[in-house]
Order: sequence, then C-alpha cells, then structure tokens
Amino acid sequence: MSQSIIVTEEWLKRIREQVIGVEYGVIQITIHDSQIVQIDRTERKRFDVDKSTSIANKRK
Repeated sequence: MSQSIIVTEEWLKRIREQVIGVEYGVIQITIHDSQIVQIDRTERKRFDVDKSTSIANKRK
C-alpha cells in the first residue's frame, strides 16, 4: 500500500533553493520509506557557438 509522504517546511525550503536559478537541468528527489532523504541537482549550461568560429577551428 502507498503511504503519504511527509514534506516539512524545511524540505520545501531545500527544494525551493535547488530550483531557483536553474535554466536547464533536473531536480531529482529521492524518497525512502515515505520520507524525502535526498535532493540531486543536475544543471546544464548551454552556449551558442558562432558557426564561422566553429568552422575556422575545424580547419586548424
């Protein structure tokens, strides 16, 4: 049977802190025995590459 997950204000604060400022990425919350035990944050950075610079670098 499924149990209710207990989410305290402290955990909500921690989750909010991890979400703030992420443009691209994943926030993963790990739960054991109906309790949050871990938050993982994987953030991606995306960069625009100028095509002419990219082609010039390939020729070197």
